[in-house]
Amino acid sequence: MPETIADALPKMAAERPETIALQVPVGRQGRRPVHYRAITFAALEADSQAIAAGLSARGVTKGTRVALMVRPGLDFFSLTFALFRIGAVPVLIDPGIGLRALKSCLAQAAPKLFIGVPAAQLASLLLGWGRATIETRITAGRRPFGIGSSLAGLRAAGAGQKDWRAPKISGDDPAAILFTSGSTGVPKGAVYEHRHFAAQTRMIRDLYQIRPGEVDLPTFPLFALFAPALGMTAVIPAMDFTRPADADPAMLADAIERFAVTTMFGSPALLNTLSRWAQAEGRRFDGLKRIISAGAAVPPKVLARCRLMLADDADIVTPYGATESLPVASIESREVLDETAEASSEGRGVCVGMVAPGVTVYILPIDDAAIDDLASTEPLPEGEIGEICVRSETVTETYVGRDEATKLAKITDGDGIIHRMGDLGWRDDRGRLWFCGRKSERLLTARGPRYTIACESIFNAHPQVLRSALVGVGAPGEQRMVLWIERDPDQSANGFLSGDDLIAELHGLARQYACTQGIEAIWMHSGFPVDIRHNAKINRPVLRRWATEKLR
Repeated sequence: MPETIADALPKMAAERPETIALQVPVGRQGRRPVHYRAITFAALEADSQAIAAGLSARGVTKGTRVALMVRPGLDFFSLTFALFRIGAVPVLIDPGIGLRALKSCLAQAAPKLFIGVPAAQLASLLLGWGRATIETRITAGRRPFGIGSSLAGLRAAGAGQKDWRAPKISGDDPAAILFTSGSTGVPKGAVYEHRHFAAQTRMIRDLYQIRPGEVDLPTFPLFALFAPALGMTAVIPAMDFTRPADADPAMLADAIERFAVTTMFGSPALLNTLSRWAQAEGRRFDGLKRIISAGAAVPPKVLARCRLMLADDADIVTPYGATESLPVASIESREVLDETAEASSEGRGVCVGMVAPGVTVYILPIDDAAIDDLASTEPLPEGEIGEICVRSETVTETYVGRDEATKLAKITDGDGIIHRMGDLGWRDDRGRLWFCGRKSERLLTARGPRYTIACESIFNAHPQVLRSALVGVGAPGEQRMVLWIERDPDQSANGFLSGDDLIAELHGLARQYACTQGIEAIWMHSGFPVDIRHNAKINRPVLRRWATEKLR
């Protein structure tokens, strides 16, 4: 495995030049693709090399920060690996996080170059994104009002520089700035070094036994970058990547079958959509070896439906981690369905599995203040709930432009850095890690602390509940417990219940468990606000504001 992410594509192009690296949809009938363009590793490497040479000729050097807002496809892959090649630092932000947040992220990252599609270029100019730092613009596509220079021109210029050589890149050089989803606060830009990407790629390969020559269907753009590094063919789906829950399941099924996909990455929301459709249509994907899902825990109901559409020996794995450290732990669907789901339904939290090889996890006492070094605190024993903290080769060390956030999230341990996940959890007697909720979303009630995921899992097990969200209203120490629920669209299980009857049942369920006794109100909601990246993380601060108004 290469020591830097910059070496990954050249290595695969040398070893597997004629293997297809990308299948990119270029024709559609409605929302469904009718034609894909195949790009080999050799062609992708040549295109990336040309762009790298063109960028270098324009003065882009090691360390140059580059805002990249290009849709997944050939341009996205070629540009990203070109920037890696010259040591420039792509700034990758989810475009759907909101205009104000996007402007704030770009101000933090302070890019000098902006590469984007025409719509992004116009928005950047009109809304002042990166106004203080952006010096150069390159447009991927037609240039509205002649904005910047064209990617096509840069490509052509770079292709003629046959003698261009890439600079030497080390594992400690910055590779990219990846922004968190901001689902529990303002997005923060994690600074990745090349060694972080290289370690991440190696760990994912070994954890899931991925081999060159496999075919991947990545429904999350950043995860798609692992495919070329692992020697996989990436089939880019024709979908709105900011709305994975609304992906066309028939289109996904067509891609899986047409290209004999072996690996698929999908958020829990996308898997819910696809598995419902597959169950209704009686479809199975016997060639699919594994589904990898992240962003939130996959509900047991969804895991059970997904198993029906796969071969008996296929795996559904859910790696646990964060933008700042991935993977941390992993669990397979059979273990959830056969063992841990029952404990989850009793308020124990969600099991995220065994800690990955090479990762050290500490459960530290819950503390909202900074922790300067590991020696100043004492890890909790097995079975006690605390903050999940991680040491690993993949742990990023800083947030760009956010010194206070870095201080709160990082702990010094000798010559290394431990990342505070901001998640609460515990370890069982088998060494498995259990997730109980976000630290910032815990409830501080007169009865003691309450943890969102641990409590919600009790109600999520009800056959007519799709998901739930526990929020606290009032001052810390006196917070009132309010539960929002979304009904499962398929309400046939156990007979149809009216809204009042369902809420009465859930109040009865709440009284059975110590952690949910004291829930004051249970309200229906038509559709929770969720994160833009995976459509899976519930925006509880918004629900808390609504609950505060409703209680008034």
